[in-house]
Amino acid sequence: MTICELKQTILSGGIDAVLTEALSVSPEAVSAQRTRYADAADAFLAKYGDGDVSLYSVGGRSEISGNHTDHNHGRVIAASVNLDILAVVKPTSDGTVRIQSAGFPEDVVPPSAVEQPNPADYGKSSAIIAGMEKAFLNAGYRIGGFDAYTTSNVLKGSGLSSSAAFEVMVGNILNHLYNDGKVSNVEIAKMAQFSENVYFGKPCGLMDQTACAVGGFITIDFADPKNPVIEKLGFDLTAAGYRLCVVDTGGNHADLTDDYASVPAEMKSVARELGVSVLRETSREALDALLEEKAADLRAKLGDRAILRAYHFFAENERVAAQVEALRAGDLEGFKAGVTASGNSSFRFLQNVYTTKNVSEQGLSLALCLTEEFLRGTGGVCRVHGGGFAGTIQAFVPAELTAAYEKKMNAVFGEGACHILSVRRDGASKIL
Repeated sequence: MTICELKQTILSGGIDAVLTEALSVSPEAVSAQRTRYADAADAFLAKYGDGDVSLYSVGGRSEISGNHTDHNHGRVIAASVNLDILAVVKPTSDGTVRIQSAGFPEDVVPPSAVEQPNPADYGKSSAIIAGMEKAFLNAGYRIGGFDAYTTSNVLKGSGLSSSAAFEVMVGNILNHLYNDGKVSNVEIAKMAQFSENVYFGKPCGLMDQTACAVGGFITIDFADPKNPVIEKLGFDLTAAGYRLCVVDTGGNHADLTDDYASVPAEMKSVARELGVSVLRETSREALDALLEEKAADLRAKLGDRAILRAYHFFAENERVAAQVEALRAGDLEGFKAGVTASGNSSFRFLQNVYTTKNVSEQGLSLALCLTEEFLRGTGGVCRVHGGGFAGTIQAFVPAELTAAYEKKMNAVFGEGACHILSVRRDGASKIL
């Protein structure tokens, strides 16, 4: 369809059912989303001109449980959320991919860029595009050129994985433009990990991409990281009477690379002492026995924090399994108890709620303290969100209390700090 036809369909309510059902946009937000999507169509027209266009959406993601377990081949629960990156796209015949993302320079990726990764492009979005194309070719699928305009309300630095959403979006477009939609979203997620690892130069896991691509509540078991077991859980948080709130405390992410890197490194240092490469290949009992045998030597060599983080891994891995069983059984209270326990373990044993480089800045600790007090006796629960050290917390808030909770958090952390989200039913999608 033309841009004019696309806009007419959007503004006349032609995508309202998709927005509210598949993408879990609240009814009161539909009008604003119509405007947002129509504005993207106008921006595409101004940049690339008219043509046979189509419309796509990929949501961000929230880690629900399994804090810092995936890098040691553990289990996680994650969910796609109703903040998304959307794209207006038309195919081109020259093999070049051009993507204009709102607020950023245009990425132009010629066919020659696909052949092999270029270290000079590490960290650039153009490398992600080339990597996704290469992953499609490696899997025996077709690729081709296209022009795209994208805009995103997936919050950067919030733990909602705006970068993973972008990777999956590129795969989503290639899937529908050139492969008749036959590539599964799970396969697209694996391609996105390849792109980020090999072409973008970042050794990420697979949780973020999978949650963005698949949609809904999912659990992933990374025991075999090349073939993770992914299950969609079918849990409806809104129907259960809760909203997912993410609070951005405004913490400074600068100079935290070492903090993030220390978590997998310390866990793996314990694993090596147990004769394996990652903690999933051993057990809490094995660590208990090693401590009994040579606690002094182990503590001196690795440090107490590494040992604590290993114990967090074992408990968190078991906790995720219990939470999955609770969701399957419709046991909401059991699931929420796991959320609280995950948060407590992250604070006490994993120790990723604040950085020791600047102990006076403890926005996450303050947000958790205020949230626990607010939710006391309501059934709501909270925990650190994502990698930790700075950034965001997550709270499951009874629906009738979300406005009051938002007001309280915004008063402390600034207007717009609290984001009231829904879990998005569908993952990577072609809308029109």
